[in-house]
Amino acid sequence: MTKTAVEWLEERLTISMGDELKSLRGFFVIAKEMEKEQIENAYWDGGQDVPLNEIRCEQYYNETFNK
Repeated sequence: MTKTAVEWLEERLTISMGDELKSLRGFFVIAKEMEKEQIENAYWDGGQDVPLNEIRCEQYYNETFNK
């Protein structure tokens, strides 16, 4: 499975900090949503502007990042 940068960072910090990271979980949820939006925007900016591609954009993200 491909990981986003935020997922990778969360994993590494969890390994390093363990339970100390719990207080930051909410920030990771927000960061992942922001990152998803950035990935989708990059998809659209790449010229994928056909209306049917809206479904493909979401499908790409879900398949690539297993969401």
